[in-house]
Amino acid sequence: MIEELIRRAAAEDDDAIEELCAITDSDPRRLTPHLSLLFDLGVLWPAKLYRAADADAVRRVIEQVDSGRTPDRLNHLLMVLAHSAHPTAESALRRWTTQPPAGSGELYVSALRYAHEGGWAVGSDGRRRDLCGDTAYRWIMRETAPGADQPGCPWCASPLWVAADLDTTDAAIAAALAHTGWSGRLVIETCHFCACYTTLYSHVTPAGGATWWAGNTRPSYLPDADEPEDPPTLVPVLGRALASPYQVSAWNPGGSTLGGRPEWIQDAEHADCPGCGEPMDYVGLIAGADLDDYGEGAYYLHLHQPCGFAAVNYQQS
Repeated sequence: MIEELIRRAAAEDDDAIEELCAITDSDPRRLTPHLSLLFDLGVLWPAKLYRAADADAVRRVIEQVDSGRTPDRLNHLLMVLAHSAHPTAESALRRWTTQPPAGSGELYVSALRYAHEGGWAVGSDGRRRDLCGDTAYRWIMRETAPGADQPGCPWCASPLWVAADLDTTDAAIAAALAHTGWSGRLVIETCHFCACYTTLYSHVTPAGGATWWAGNTRPSYLPDADEPEDPPTLVPVLGRALASPYQVSAWNPGGSTLGGRPEWIQDAEHADCPGCGEPMDYVGLIAGADLDDYGEGAYYLHLHQPCGFAAVNYQQS
């Protein structure tokens, strides 16, 4: 069945590609024995199909990059290696950052920056760090009364939106946030309107404090709001545990998740901590389709525990 799907995918059958994506989202290891055929047939996209690539599959990708035969496919090849998150792939990405392979002149970022696509990074100290966790829960939206004393956005005056209110005394929440190192209550507050145009940061404390960061820079292209907009009246509450950290959707109702891995609508956009410049840990995703019937796009929540910063950014098609 999987081999037939792969052959159809090689013939650009969108339905087959969608089925393969569903398999890798539920259990990436099911594709591992078939990745050689996938590679032989030139199917490099979506790169997430190679999440569970073994050493042999990774070696073949590296050899193709080093050969310089397909510089026009370098972007896809680096994406494949990033999604594999394999130690051998990491070594190659480190090497190509200082010794760029053929085709690098057409890239927008260094080879090692591709690691963000796979949910990991190499910090300024040279150490690898996973930006995402392997435990995920469905986020269910519940109606809530708007806070009467909610502070307003300094830019558009809209009441700030509490996108998440989490407490690690709940064992499930603690598991979902374990990779962040956070302990205590975490409130992530943002402007639902302005976050659609730029990454917004806030200072957070383990006591549940959340304060707009004075260093947030208003972009020149942010439109002037005619009047303040009320934020969503829905807040996410913990639902069932997910069998796979990849079972998230930025597109469909029911796709919002706490923990796990993000589904990026565009390129990976892990926010950089304004305190130290390191990439922040991923906390969760709120799909626009879960906020209203006509919602689109998704809000992505991030945290950097050492510096006490949270961030929210947004993507749409």
